Amino acid sequence: MKSEMKVFSGNGNPRLAQAICDYLRVPLGQLKLTRFSDGESYCQVLENVRGTDVFVIQPTCQPVNDNLLELLLIVDALKRSSAARITAVVPYYGYARQDRKDKPRVPISAKLVADLLQAAGVQRMLTVDLHAPAIQGFFDVPVDHLLAAPVLLEWIARERFESLAIGSPDAGGGERARFFARRLGASLAIIDKRRIEANVAEIMNVIGDVRGRTCVIVDDIVDTAGTLVGSVGALRKNGAGAVSACFTHAVLSGPAMDRLAASDLDRVVVTDTIPLTPERAASAKITVLSIADLLGEAMARIHGNSSVSSLFV
Repeated sequence: MKSEMKVFSGNGNPRLAQAICDYLRVPLGQLKLTRFSDGESYCQVLENVRGTDVFVIQPTCQPVNDNLLELLLIVDALKRSSAARITAVVPYYGYARQDRKDKPRVPISAKLVADLLQAAGVQRMLTVDLHAPAIQGFFDVPVDHLLAAPVLLEWIARERFESLAIGSPDAGGGERARFFARRLGASLAIIDKRRIEANVAEIMNVIGDVRGRTCVIVDDIVDTAGTLVGSVGALRKNGAGAVSACFTHAVLSGPAMDRLAASDLDRVVVTDTIPLTPERAASAKITVLSIADLLGEAMARIHGNSSVSSLFV
């Protein structure tokens, strides 16, 4: 007998969770999420989940540590309530940028978070555009790693840009940019960047011809927007016309919004893996695309034990 599907959400991105439930035509599960006076999080599942197939939607975005702990508590509560299977739906996987020892005496935080999720009771992971795809190997449970590319590609194709060039802000993102360029029949440009320190980068050279072309920069994360603004400047100096950018995860921390406002950038397109404040979402330079249908379809297929692979591209 097939188990019932139930969907719960933490406070990380309730709007996305509701949109996913609307797609699935299931009600959002009832949780009590509060805090003690000293700041400790408290969670109680307010409905029966015994023997059910449970999905918990929670990006570990800002406030990162609060959202991560809340996810762990929800999963533990569901496990102790005898849920048949618990799938963590983490649209944005925090700490993914710390995926290896690149300096002496530093943690591999992405692995630690994977261990914490599994210890809490996560039996399956569904996530979008990991900063390093190899993080899938940090888990001993199945991981479905979706790409936001179909949503972003649809937007770019709909805009019908002329003389389109797809740009990568660094050599590490070259494979992603090449995939976009191949699907769109566009040319490719890679920006040679030398990183000075965390969140500080020096733009060097543009590899590829962008003169007179409309450029669209693609990457997984826009954080402080320093690299993005430098990339735009480099493309403009090399003769590019209009420049837009597409990102999966809109972290937008620190001076990001001020930098975007002052930049020579036409548009920044992001998905709703991370919720934007109304003020940020209302910015004339920012366009938000929803991945609710993509995640909802993946969840439906996981619940039905059918293939998810056709959603990866």
